[in-house]
Amino acid sequence: MTTDRPAAERPRRRYAPRLPPEQRRAQLLDAAFTVLGRVELHELSMEAVAQEAGVGKPVLYTVFSTRAELVAALLERERERSLEQVAATLPADLLGSDPVSAASATVEAFVGVALENPTRWRLILATPASAPDEYRAALRNSRAEVIERADALVRMGTALDPRLAAMDSELLARVLLTVAETLGRLAVSDPAEYPRERLEEFVRSIVHLLAGTPAP
Repeated sequence: MTTDRPAAERPRRRYAPRLPPEQRRAQLLDAAFTVLGRVELHELSMEAVAQEAGVGKPVLYTVFSTRAELVAALLERERERSLEQVAATLPADLLGSDPVSAASATVEAFVGVALENPTRWRLILATPASAPDEYRAALRNSRAEVIERADALVRMGTALDPRLAAMDSELLARVLLTVAETLGRLAVSDPAEYPRERLEEFVRSIVHLLAGTPAP
């Protein structure tokens, strides 16, 4: 026959410390992002996120009532952060610089950003099949914004450099973005096969080829 242990001897349930709503939300999104570094998006579970955050599932459900809501919030946050990172790689203008070298440096910087944030950029460049349609639409809009800004820079470059004068600025901007995206996708998907040095060397070669100038 067993007897209940005295209440004083029972292990106390661990409770997560109270946090302001926005701070709790950020904590849970950070935890979900950390879990995504180990699993695919379709494998992300509420239980794993709660465990990573060190909270009970009821705490998680008070902030995100469903897994779909959590995933949508996480994807939107990472999309916004990726836009900020891309903006940081683009030069403010090309005055006083060599447009060809600037293009090469920009693509290389983008590859570097992807390598430094592989989890985020897998979501952006290798969009999981389980990602919501709204997220895919937001990514398309973000890409259009990047192309518009890149086109403005390319037009400035073609005006400054006679070697580029005959080029279609919009098509060149799209080509450069496609190259950057492809290299970034390879970098985060298979870094052993496509190390940074290999990708950067290719970038320099292809940019100089497009400009009709000999690679250094």
